[in-house]
Amino acid sequence: MIPLLQSVRSHAMFKTKPIQDLIAQSRGQHGLEKVLRPYDLVLLGIGAVVGTGIFVITGVAAADYAGPAIVLSFVIAGLICILAALCYAEFSAMVPVAGSAYTYCYASLGEIWAWIIGWDLVLEYAVSISAVSIGWSAYVVNLLDDVGISLPPALINPPGVAGGVCNLPAVIIILVITGVLIVGMKESARLNTLIVIVNVTVILLFLLLGYSHIDAVNWHPFMPFGLNGVFAGAAIVFFAYIGFDAVLTAAEEVENPQKNLPVGIIASVVIVMILYVAVAAVLTGMVPYPDFHQTGAPVAFALDRIGITWGAALVSLGALCGITSVILASLYGQTRIFFAMARDGLLPRFFSEIHTTFHTPAKVTLLVGLVTAAIAAFLPLDLIAELVNIGTLAAFIIVAFGILMLRKVQPDAERPFRCPLMPWIPLLCILSCTCLILMLPGVTQLRFVIWMAVGLCLYFLFGQKNSNNNGNSVS
Repeated sequence: MIPLLQSVRSHAMFKTKPIQDLIAQSRGQHGLEKVLRPYDLVLLGIGAVVGTGIFVITGVAAADYAGPAIVLSFVIAGLICILAALCYAEFSAMVPVAGSAYTYCYASLGEIWAWIIGWDLVLEYAVSISAVSIGWSAYVVNLLDDVGISLPPALINPPGVAGGVCNLPAVIIILVITGVLIVGMKESARLNTLIVIVNVTVILLFLLLGYSHIDAVNWHPFMPFGLNGVFAGAAIVFFAYIGFDAVLTAAEEVENPQKNLPVGIIASVVIVMILYVAVAAVLTGMVPYPDFHQTGAPVAFALDRIGITWGAALVSLGALCGITSVILASLYGQTRIFFAMARDGLLPRFFSEIHTTFHTPAKVTLLVGLVTAAIAAFLPLDLIAELVNIGTLAAFIIVAFGILMLRKVQPDAERPFRCPLMPWIPLLCILSCTCLILMLPGVTQLRFVIWMAVGLCLYFLFGQKNSNNNGNSVS
């Protein structure tokens, strides 16, 4: 079996990049500064995850898919993320280099699979940033309404929705965060720390205010859409967990990554799952689940419904902070993956250049900011959220398979962290992610297939010819 694998991998398209070469490349002139300390990493993980899931997606998933059983949907999605996190943790400790799953697949499965997952992650992060910024816009509108300021529908909705022309607040927040990331990661981490503190404080405030207004009648029927609805809800709220991948994209900029990355990944997912389940339970207990059809800001909406308008205003402010941190982390993750692919020659090397003053990949950051702002301006939230989920689930499947392959072909490689219960954890991750993909709408699956087909065409027309594997190295 192993000789056959080695024969296939000898083809340029399946050629892997040695781990020592990846690490050496990260220390050259195209390497990134190690400026993130352990607590920066944990807060980046929490900031990347806590936000949209609680403040935006909860209402959509409860109203359309799971009802009060959205609590179970969050548990299922969280457990699947923990399986994926264990696989990611082994990779991240072995290969502490920018690029996340893209880089890991380059080391384990070969260039073509690295391209596939890289292209998949480009889709995931691009639409994630856009979706989160739409949620940010909804909370801005809600907060302004509370103080008597109403923005015209044309400037807060995409074309075809309630007379919309452009979602301007979503565009503005993306461009502001793009500017912050260009200035520097250390400054971005400081901003993220402040935002996360405010965010978690507001979530605890909501739980305190909402708990006394729970009406158990709102939890009946608990599963109005049946068990299928619970799993369909899990496929949708999976969107709420994807930010932990942003921790991995920071690998190259973390102090002592072999030790700190696994802890940051796993701790982020566990803490966030607890918060999500608590908020979902209180939220659906306060307001009948069908009523969430009316809003893109369900937490503030629930407090408004019970007459705590000052609480709704505070929650809207906290939601803005939380969602801002998610935008920051997601935009950061997208730029580092794009940067890693450009550094390997699979995308134009122009995008792997480091700014001489700020020491950040400024060109690729600006590109990602402009493209995601355009998506947020003109596309609706439901379409975007479904595309994010399928991209993330596909990435998790490939990473889990990569862990299995690397254990076969490089059994003696140094592993500072080892995924437990091999091979069952990766196999269970693959199976569960595949099930959630099948629960997504058929049109979402079709769009994903089209996106990947376009990506393969781009690889064979540009990436394969310009890859560092063909001797086109970048110094």
